[in-house]
Amino acid sequence: MTRTYLPGVFAMAAIVVASNILVQYLLGQWLTWGAFTYPVTFLITDVMNRVWGAPAARRVVVVGFVVGVVCSLIGSQITGAFGPLVTTRVAIASGTAFLVGQLMDITVFNRLRRMEWWRAPLASSLVGSLLDTTIFFSIAFSAALAFVDPSVDVAWANEHLPLLGLGPVVPLWVSLGAADWLVKMTMALISLVPYRVVVKKLIVRVA
Repeated sequence: MTRTYLPGVFAMAAIVVASNILVQYLLGQWLTWGAFTYPVTFLITDVMNRVWGAPAARRVVVVGFVVGVVCSLIGSQITGAFGPLVTTRVAIASGTAFLVGQLMDITVFNRLRRMEWWRAPLASSLVGSLLDTTIFFSIAFSAALAFVDPSVDVAWANEHLPLLGLGPVVPLWVSLGAADWLVKMTMALISLVPYRVVVKKLIVRVA
C-alpha cells in the first residue's frame, strides 16, 4: 500500500469509528446521528476509485471492514441498559452490509467511470447505499431472520406502524431503513460537491 493514498485509509477508518459511536445517539424517531456520517464512506470510496483505481478503493474498503469488525467486538463487550451495545445480529449485519455495499459501489462506479463526472459517484453511491441499507436492517431486525441469533429480542423492531408515520403499515425496522436511505440519498447528492473538488486537487498532485 503506497503512502499516496494513506489519507484515504485513515479517513475511512475515522468515519467508520465515528459512525459506530454516533449510531448510539438517537435523532428524532427514525434516525441516529450515525446516519449522517456513515454515507461519507461512499464518498471516500469513490474518490479513491476515481484517483487511484478500483484496487486501491478495495484496499480502503477492507480497512474499513476490519475497523468495523473491531468496533463491533468492542461494542459487544460493553453492556448498556438493554444488554450489549452491539448484538451478534447487528455485528453480522453491519459487517456484511458495509462490505457488500462498498464493493457494489466500486463495481457500479467502474461501469460508469467514462461518462459525465457526476454519474459514476452518484449512481454508485445510490446503488451501494441501497444495498447496504437493505442488508443491514434486514439481517439486524427482520423477524424472518431471527435464526441469525435467536437470543436477541427484535420484537420492538417488528411492531407494525405506518411507514415513516404516514404511509402503509409496515414493521418499524422498514421505516428505520427507509429513513436511513433517504439520508444516504441526500448525502450522495451533497457529496458531489466535495467529490469534484477533492478529485481535482488529488489528480493534479498524482499527475
